[in-house]
Amino acid sequence: MPLHRGPDAPDERPVSVNPFYGLANPAAGMTEAPPKHRLPDAPMPPSTAHQLVRDELMLDGNSRLNLATFVTTWMEPQAGILMAECRDKNMIDKDEYPRTAELERRCVAMLADLWNAPDPAAAVGCSTTGSSEACMLAGMALKRRWARRNADRYPGARPNLVMGVNVQVCWDKFCTFWEVEARQVPMEGDRFHLDPRAAAELCDENTIGVVGVLGSTFDGSYEPVAELCAALDALQERTGLDVPVHVDGASGGMIAPFLDEDLVWDFRLPRVASINTSGHKYGLVYPGVGWALWRDAEALPEELVFRVNYLGGDMPTFALNFSRPGAQVVAQYYTFLRLGREGYRAVQQSTRDVARSVADRVAALGDFRLLTRGDELPVFAFTTAEDVTAYDVFDVSRRLRERGWLVPAYTFPANREDLSVLRVVCRNGFSADLADLFVEDLTRLLPELRRQPGPLTRDRAAATGFHH
Repeated sequence: MPLHRGPDAPDERPVSVNPFYGLANPAAGMTEAPPKHRLPDAPMPPSTAHQLVRDELMLDGNSRLNLATFVTTWMEPQAGILMAECRDKNMIDKDEYPRTAELERRCVAMLADLWNAPDPAAAVGCSTTGSSEACMLAGMALKRRWARRNADRYPGARPNLVMGVNVQVCWDKFCTFWEVEARQVPMEGDRFHLDPRAAAELCDENTIGVVGVLGSTFDGSYEPVAELCAALDALQERTGLDVPVHVDGASGGMIAPFLDEDLVWDFRLPRVASINTSGHKYGLVYPGVGWALWRDAEALPEELVFRVNYLGGDMPTFALNFSRPGAQVVAQYYTFLRLGREGYRAVQQSTRDVARSVADRVAALGDFRLLTRGDELPVFAFTTAEDVTAYDVFDVSRRLRERGWLVPAYTFPANREDLSVLRVVCRNGFSADLADLFVEDLTRLLPELRRQPGPLTRDRAAATGFHH
């Protein structure tokens, strides 16, 4: 979660109160605005509190027009009803809510089967609050397995984790929080993600694992997980180093099984020890659920699993937090049950078709150059053409925001910091009709942008408010 500071001046710009709100319950006698930065002295009617909060939220962006987020912004009403019925159930109370726990177990089993675990019954996994927590858990398992193997041989050694510089920020957090050296493969030329041979060259006896990303947040491209495993196989033949792989399938883990069935990236590769995904991204569930799976119990050290009985029963748990609503897990099971393989394939194919179509039409405008085309994740990145000097991607992002579209503009990381791009994420709910409107709005902006004397967006961070 973002960190927040207190107000520079207490109750600066107090909440404005419409006189009608105070009249909603004359007995409450509400005649002045409540404070913003301290608790009010007295209660107020629920209708008044509701209206005050709702007014504050009116200026939020429209989530359906947010082309920056990978997170699900639409579900069926029936899913919403189930979530409302389960939001008061604490996921950790498995003895009190055994059926919710059973649905979680079934989801893990379904994912183990979907990701081709050699023995789905032997695979172990859990739900999380999202892929960030799932990645933390997977990293902890990698570190503990490394410590088991090397504590006697390399006492006092500092573990390291190898990954591309394009990883999501949760991996930087993991390395910082758990004191692991982050060894990152930089981008090079038109390669915007990890290079398998370069990754293998960074490995040594203190490497706890290598992260392969199935769907980079920077451009939507898949990293070559099979080639990465082959490079590590060759490394083991030369040196004896046996380095496991974790696949960060936050997005691609729910795309590739349905649209890229011939792509080998999952537990079919013996070197893949664990996989995570975000149920709230292309798993098609509202925010608040991720999944972490290990190919077998050996890949998840037993000492990381805690067992508690003070809520009743014997509960094995592997998580960074404790209490968590069961609503999102129930919604995930609903979606698995509702769609099945063919339903997921249809939904994901539709989003990919929209992404490809929009990418082609953006390229046809002539002002832009595509980096990716939406043919892996339903995501594409593009930048301005070389001959465009009147404006840059930050100007485009700023002007699209005026039309309600939230399209992030950002620079790439080390070795390609010279490259600034826009990225469009196509999700279920971003229909062909909305895509038409987006392209029309972008096309309508270009004549004005072309007449600029030069790029006008000075504060680029403020222009987008976006960070990986």
